[in-house]
Amino acid sequence: MRAFREAVEAQDLDAVEALLAEDVVFTSPVVFKPYSGKAITAAILRTVAQVFEDFSYVTETSSADGRDHALVFTARVGDRQLDGCDVIHVDEDGLIDRLTVMVRPLSGAQALAGAMGARFEQIAQRAERNARTAEAVDSGSA
Repeated sequence: MRAFREAVEAQDLDAVEALLAEDVVFTSPVVFKPYSGKAITAAILRTVAQVFEDFSYVTETSSADGRDHALVFTARVGDRQLDGCDVIHVDEDGLIDRLTVMVRPLSGAQALAGAMGARFEQIAQRAERNARTAEAVDSGSA
């Protein structure tokens, strides 16, 4: 998905968030249960942008109907190099409704899990703020 890739590469996290459907499901490479909702997914992606160093997309593929995409990337977490893939599905409105991230090798996934785990409280607080802001906008008070 070109818009997502360009927003990530530009570190335009507001643009990344704007591409997420309200009911997006995010599957993390380091936890068993998927996360549901735009607020938590946006908070996770904002934190990942702080954790990943030397992030670069290296390849992109899309299905014929343009609804499924795979963006292969490289990054570093501390001294651990990793390879990964963002698997994206878009809904009929062109918004991301499923985002699955996979990473390898195990040492890279472990470094990512440690770095993200250390920031989980920050992620939860950011998600709560995102949800409150979205509710205020929906009710017309923002």
